Order: sequence, then C-alpha cells, then structure tokens
Amino acid sequence: MPKPTTGALEAPGATLHYETRGSGPVLLLIPGGAADAGLYEGMAPELAAHYTVVSYDPRGLSRSPLHGPLADQRVNVWSDDAHRLLELLSPHESAYVLGCSSGAIVALDLLARHPERLRRVVAHEPPLIEVLEDPAPHRRFFAGVRETFRRDGPGPAMARFSEGLGGRPSDRPTELPPEIQEMAARMHANLPVFLEHILCPFTATAPNLAALRPAADRLVLAAGRDSREQEPLYGPARRLAQLLGGEIVEFPGGHVGATEHPKEFAEQLRTLLLGPAHVSLRPHSTELR
Repeated sequence: MPKPTTGALEAPGATLHYETRGSGPVLLLIPGGAADAGLYEGMAPELAAHYTVVSYDPRGLSRSPLHGPLADQRVNVWSDDAHRLLELLSPHESAYVLGCSSGAIVALDLLARHPERLRRVVAHEPPLIEVLEDPAPHRRFFAGVRETFRRDGPGPAMARFSEGLGGRPSDRPTELPPEIQEMAARMHANLPVFLEHILCPFTATAPNLAALRPAADRLVLAAGRDSREQEPLYGPARRLAQLLGGEIVEFPGGHVGATEHPKEFAEQLRTLLLGPAHVSLRPHSTELR
C-alpha cells in the first residue's frame, strides 16, 4: 500500500498533521486516547479502495503541535478541528466519519453541531460516563487514574487503567502489527498529555442529546464484543442508543478493535456506511450478520 499523502492545516492554536489516501467520498477517521493517525494504518488498505481516507493527529499529540502552553483539552475545539479538515478536503460533499474512544466523543459533537456536513457517523465506544445512570464511580475511577499518573507516572497509571477495566498484567509484550509499531512509540510519548489533559475533561462531557436526536438516522453507536463487561466503555454507547431510539452494533475485538482486528473492523465499517438496508441486527446480541 502506498504511503499516504501528508499535509498541515493551520488552526487556531495548533497546526494539524493530516494524512489522505485513496479516492471517493471522504471518510474521516478520528483517533482516540493517546493515539494519532497511525491508529488506522491496518484498516487503510481495505478502506482506501472505496473512500478518500483521511486521518490526523489531534492537537497537542504527535505531529500536531500547539502554538501555546498545554492545558486541558476541550471537545468542542477538537470538533472544530475535524470540521476544518472536512471544509478543506470535502468542501462540496458531505462526508463519513468514524471516531473511536475519545475520538467518538468528538464525532458525536461534530454530528450535533454540523449534521449537514455528514452522511453517516460511527461512534465506537465513546466513554461519555455522564449519560450512565450512576456515573459517580466511573468519575472516581478516571480521576484515580489521573492521580496515579501525577504521583507515579504514565506506566503505573495505565496499569491502573487496565486493571480497573478488568485487564490482567501480561507475561509478555503484545505483538503489534508492523504498521502500528511506528505509531506505538509516538503514542507512548503522548500518554502524559492524554492522562493529564484529555481523559477526565473528555469523559466528563455531556453530549447534546437535543441536537443529536434529529440526526440520529445518520448515527451508528458501536462497541466491541469484548468490552461488554467494561461499563465505562460499553455502557455509554448502549445508553446513548436507548436515549436516541436506536440499537448498538458490535464490532470485533474490544476498545481497540481497530488495531486488534483491522481487516474485520474495516469490513464491518464499510457495511455500516452503506446504510441501514445493509445492516441486519440479531435480536439479542446486536451483532452484524
């Protein structure tokens, strides 16, 4: 697969690094957590045959430097960045969007504020804990992860994050696909920004349900099959689907299914982007078939 074409977009307060490949309608891939455009490298070959695939490094991460001092990040500012990219790269046509994790929070805000610019949005596990019936324990959990980072650094903080979600320490390092390894080093360098300035502000955001309801026919709320027991990850998607009158669609893998099962994830994403006529939901499992 040829390397993507790269560009830089000047935005208020930051310079955004973005990448494009393929042809066809624009599909904007919004990364989450400490990840950057490289999060979707494994999916790119499958998607670029059908779309102009666009991804980017969010402001303050990797190759998208801020112009001023680092502070807590705001969802609406990141949503403005995504909108600017669409105005640049798809000025005359509406676009498709996939957002994962905190990127899904951005995608939902983008849909709420600019529905006319979007054909279809897939929001995969937005950790919007404020929509849950009892968000308090999850607030404490995320705040505890941040406090661990402040006291002990990113390694112990991420260990607490994983263990709090039911993960177990591994005896051996996870073997990353070659196309993800380069991003992994940048992601590790981004962890302090994520843990201090993104995790708590983003998860504490309340989505604009009044604005999302009229655009719900363009929204797919999604989660990973392996995340069912992880309430702060799976639960918000399930709850938002209830509040917006829809159902949640399950993808292969867990919270990072886009890197765990990139080809299968891309195939399912393509099916969803084609529209409701191509989606069949099982009555109980809400998995695509």
